[in-house]
Amino acid sequence: MQHVEKIVLAYSGGLDTSVMLKWLKQQYGCEVVAYCADVGQGEELAGLEEKALATGASRLYVEDLRNEFVEEFVWTALKANAIYEGCYLLGTSLARPIIARRQIEIALQEDADAVAHGATGKGNDQVRFELAYQALAPGVQVIAPWREWPLRSRSDLIDYAAQHNIPVTASKAKPYSIDRNLMHASFEGGILEDPWAEPPEEIFLLTRSPEEAPQQPVVLEVDFEKGVPVALDGQSFPARSLLEALNQLAGEHGVGRVDLVENRFVGIKNRGVYETPGMTVLHAAHRALESITMDREVMHLRDSLGTKLSELIYNGFWYSPEFELLRRMVDDSQINVTGSVRVKLYKGNCTVLGRRSPFSLYSDELATFEADDVYNQRDAEGFIRLNGLRLRMQAQQGRRSLGETAAATLTAEAAHAG
Repeated sequence: MQHVEKIVLAYSGGLDTSVMLKWLKQQYGCEVVAYCADVGQGEELAGLEEKALATGASRLYVEDLRNEFVEEFVWTALKANAIYEGCYLLGTSLARPIIARRQIEIALQEDADAVAHGATGKGNDQVRFELAYQALAPGVQVIAPWREWPLRSRSDLIDYAAQHNIPVTASKAKPYSIDRNLMHASFEGGILEDPWAEPPEEIFLLTRSPEEAPQQPVVLEVDFEKGVPVALDGQSFPARSLLEALNQLAGEHGVGRVDLVENRFVGIKNRGVYETPGMTVLHAAHRALESITMDREVMHLRDSLGTKLSELIYNGFWYSPEFELLRRMVDDSQINVTGSVRVKLYKGNCTVLGRRSPFSLYSDELATFEADDVYNQRDAEGFIRLNGLRLRMQAQQGRRSLGETAAATLTAEAAHAG
């Protein structure tokens, strides 16, 4: 076991890190500084300092990172249209690099020997934290208790907490792993480990069920500047406040629930349930605005990299050179993504009703089905013939046409039947 005199622990006050704080003190006999990043956990932060000190921490840092989280991380993912495996909006993934960054800063400030995190050896978060540590402080020692201690399950942790009088909210009846921030809430474990089981309604924190949502829809307008949301219904908001307001409104209408089985970076398939109300609306609105302001080839190129961008975020490569390169490209693509989008929220759905922009590339004169003087429909004939040239060349080189292939198949089937 490595010699350590001071550890900075990423501490949430939940089951895992509460037990870790006590275990690190016992196992390493060193000073443990607890650090909690406020990225929008809300009431979960209440009483945290008292609990950390009572469990053995020498002190607790609570760092308000909410504005930075939204402006630097959440909006970047929005502009990139980064959605992992077509469903997951990356709420947990986006919070980890900013949490790790400040943890490293505190470790350097405290002259600590090591940093520790509460991620399990099966999950993605261990990778996200430790890749960030390596990028920001290559020589730092990393302690990952889940990969060291004899405790093998959350039931073991609950028993350990009871033995050492550590107050925790998790129980063997509700052993869910919950992550909450300004962007989302996620739920894993317990009955959710059965991909056939319906998520219990009681677990949800940010959204009403669509069945219980208001009977009347709400229509709102979202304004963007260079791909960044700046106002709701004409009222300007700072980044954090805008997301908070939209979370509440969309959550009331049951918008933003996702239940998926995702592919973890370590190779395990995992079932997660997510609530992402505000960002679900913003993704829909942002995409609608891009549809009239972005050049076709620029949009298709950005979209072709969307899978890569989402994978880099999900897998923990926020501080990699390739991500920085792609982020600059995304920022350039958003120069003209300015304008307004009108959406309707109703019973779990977010529907785009309209979009407009001073930089719109949409032309009703070109798009109309009525008579016009700007588009000569006969031009399409030459366009189609040029695009069909290579297909005709293949046919002339002796390749079977579709008609010839079909005829040959019918002849063979008839011969077989005879």
